[in-house]
Amino acid sequence: MNKTYIELRNRNDFGETINTYFLFLKQNFKHYTSLYLRYNAVSIILLIVASYLLVTGFMGLASRDFRFGMNNDGDHTIYLIAGAIVLVLILFITALINYSFSSSYMAEYVDNGGHVASKNVWQNIKRNMGTIILFILLGIGIYIGYFIVSIIFAFIPLIGMLIQYGLSFLLTAFFGLSFMSIFSGNKGLSDALAEGWSFTFSSFLKVILFGLVIGILNLMITMLIISIPGFIIGIYVYFSLESNVDLVTSVFANMVFTLGFALFLLAFIYSQALTQVAYGVLYFNIFEEKHNIFLRNKIEQIGIDE
Repeated sequence: MNKTYIELRNRNDFGETINTYFLFLKQNFKHYTSLYLRYNAVSIILLIVASYLLVTGFMGLASRDFRFGMNNDGDHTIYLIAGAIVLVLILFITALINYSFSSSYMAEYVDNGGHVASKNVWQNIKRNMGTIILFILLGIGIYIGYFIVSIIFAFIPLIGMLIQYGLSFLLTAFFGLSFMSIFSGNKGLSDALAEGWSFTFSSFLKVILFGLVIGILNLMITMLIISIPGFIIGIYVYFSLESNVDLVTSVFANMVFTLGFALFLLAFIYSQALTQVAYGVLYFNIFEEKHNIFLRNKIEQIGIDE
């Protein structure tokens, strides 16, 4: 067993579960991130392309003269449309990778005492690819329904907002725990959904509070990641305005804003992956609370050793 291995299959209370998540990140952040970047290399490149198209289109439209009969050297709307299409596709593919990679990583981590082999992570994803695609498509349908319900509750002051947040945390937890069920228990779609549903509502208050706390903490991590490029872009814009540089027509400004927007999207996507890692920690905790398998095996092993 890995000396830095952190056992996730414990019957921890809420505070201990949160602490276990951050201990896991502390011990495995470098290895997890290196594999994550390897699996998302193509998505990152395409995301930069999408950012370039969106920024170019926006800055091109901003530079247009909309007075009657006046126009510049072309219509940049196509850049915005193309960038939006590419971005939506990339976000869909990346969401699929985030849920799959993080869930497979956590299952491999527990099954092998902290030793995670990249080859095994990828094999687990390929083996469950059909279930994963069906799950993502189902998730899109459910989130469309959630969006419609959220619009309805948006007209209810305060209570509507609380219901919106509660539903958001509930759905995120349900999908996170169900995805873990696919990889940890090698379950099909219906069985994984059933276990995810059971885990979510059997520990309802713990799941909702866990999602709230992890959401806030991961948001802080995201803000920390983008703070440096955000500061650099802010300084650049300030001095550009002081020097009367036309930002909307500057090629260099286009590059700076493209990289800044891409870094923002990458931080958001990475935060999504970390959230699924957190639900991996929660999954093994709730699983042990319900089934008590790991503790019972430890007790039996002690009896054998004696």
